[in-house]
Amino acid sequence: MNILHLKYVVCIAENGSINKAAEELHVAQPNLSRVVREMENELGIQFFRRSSRGMMLTPDGELFVSQAHKILEQVDEIESLYKEKRTAKQRFSISVPRASYISDAFTAFSRTLGREDAEIFYQETNALQAVKNILEVGYNLGIIRYAASYDRYFRQMLEEKGLAGEIVAEFKYVLVMREDSTLAALDSIRFPDLHNYIQIAHADPYVPSLPLSAVKNEELPQMPRRIFVFERGSQFDLLTENPETYMWVSPLPERMLQRMHLVQRKCADNQRVYRDVLIRRRDYSLTELDKRFITELTRSRRACLAEKK
Repeated sequence: MNILHLKYVVCIAENGSINKAAEELHVAQPNLSRVVREMENELGIQFFRRSSRGMMLTPDGELFVSQAHKILEQVDEIESLYKEKRTAKQRFSISVPRASYISDAFTAFSRTLGREDAEIFYQETNALQAVKNILEVGYNLGIIRYAASYDRYFRQMLEEKGLAGEIVAEFKYVLVMREDSTLAALDSIRFPDLHNYIQIAHADPYVPSLPLSAVKNEELPQMPRRIFVFERGSQFDLLTENPETYMWVSPLPERMLQRMHLVQRKCADNQRVYRDVLIRRRDYSLTELDKRFITELTRSRRACLAEKK
């Protein structure tokens, strides 16, 4: 149960109709019904009973909604208090996958901030945490990455959680390695060619509604030698210092490859398409800073991905 779910129950009570509440909240009616049912099961009470006049609160429901109103009022007071204090300060927050074209966009975005006070939060994390950061931590934006074959699972999850999603990039992973690596010298790279090298992995085996074992079997092909490193700086340290390593990545900026003496190559056997999707609350309006970042994101995506599909 979270603040958003409290709002769902209160909205149904105020409208006396789950259909009207769904329209007001921009949430599909089946998803709203499911949330209410799960909350009732969790608390062991029934919020509503149906009558000719619509959805009527039970005694337990009246008590719950009364307490929920108090909590939501306190939340509004806290938000108002800090919004008043931060009106003069620029604020931006986003959670993203580990992707160099996104960090390239963020770097360019940082140069647009000017001399005004600013508070910027940029976190590299996985898809699950990016969603939690918006729903529970207070982040405004997120970018989640997933295989295109899992699109319906993620779209359903976003719908259920009241989030909007917009595709910002679609690509196939490429291989990145030292420019003097023997792997880089091959005319064409196939999956069997990788078995003699060390994979640097940072996979995020999370797909809503699917068991982890099923995702791992598909998303993490077995390699004889693999090092899991979840911090990008250390990943690139390994790549630049160990010519036996390689990493699957979304295409990198050319100047970054040159600076680190790396090359990126396609793998003929890799046909899996991935998507990066920008997410936010459905009722959230983009700020001027958000729009600036998205402009830089579009520029970087075009520069890095246009010729790598």
